[in-house]
Amino acid sequence: MSLPKPVARFTVVTLGVSDMRRSIAFYESLGFERKLRVTGEEVAFFDTGATVLALYSWDKLALDAGLPAQPQPVGFRGITLAWNCRSENEVDDVLAFAVAQGARLQKGAHRTGYGGYSGYFTDPDGHPWEVVIASGIDVGDDRRVHLPE
Repeated sequence: MSLPKPVARFTVVTLGVSDMRRSIAFYESLGFERKLRVTGEEVAFFDTGATVLALYSWDKLALDAGLPAQPQPVGFRGITLAWNCRSENEVDDVLAFAVAQGARLQKGAHRTGYGGYSGYFTDPDGHPWEVVIASGIDVGDDRRVHLPE
């Protein structure tokens, strides 16, 4: 018996955070618009223009996923988030802005081996964000990334 193939969707990235108020304030300060505020500080949802960024207590997220909450990793977690930009100046501006909002500059902007320009910041819980322009990846007025065929 062959099952029908579902429509593939990537809809939400949920970050486990140690301090909901601090993290909500940080992501609002970056300019992400919070939605569905009826959830209070239990979970926070932000419109990113394409997918949703959600914040949830680290321990509760681990419990929900059936994973141990401790020990929390202090090194690379095998995942990064990306903020694609339209120019090198925008990369520089976003990095400086994020740091001014409480992010930690992880790696300064630099030219990449693939012809792009990139730098990294980490949020208050150490989640790494790459701020980048990359050849062939366009960011539209709709804030969505447009990839060539």
